[in-house]
Amino acid sequence: MSRYRPPQPKASPYITRDGYVVLQQEETTLWQRRKLVTKAVTAAAAEGDRSENAEYIYRKKELREIDRRIRYLQKRLPDLKIVDTIPDNPRQVFFGAWITLQDEQDEEHTYRIVGPDEFDSRKEYISMDSPMARTLIKKEIGDEVLVETPKGVIHYRIMDVRYDK
Repeated sequence: MSRYRPPQPKASPYITRDGYVVLQQEETTLWQRRKLVTKAVTAAAAEGDRSENAEYIYRKKELREIDRRIRYLQKRLPDLKIVDTIPDNPRQVFFGAWITLQDEQDEEHTYRIVGPDEFDSRKEYISMDSPMARTLIKKEIGDEVLVETPKGVIHYRIMDVRYDK
């Protein structure tokens, strides 16, 4: 049995201006954090035997994780395209839209379609690469859509679409 995993498909390169700023701030914060962790690794290494030094092992692992995320952000940020324009038809769903959906039980749900680097379920942000977003793109207010989820197919009606600046 091999450990080979095929590479993941490339994520969409689109992002909102707010999402881009958040990623830039994260990169800056990581560089500052890296300085502190590097000092802690140096101090832990000075204590002697590194093979049994829990502080040294922990800090080296933390440093690897910080470096991994910095490398990712340094490769990803230049490739991202900021989208902050409002489409010609504001009743139609496109990137950056806030969509209010009504399900079969007449409950309303509001989501925003954002780039894969900024989706957050706590904020009701969904990735444009998700099945739901792909189903909603180019639909208009009043359209009915069927979204396939792990729980089964869910029927929604688009109640509102808005674009906030």
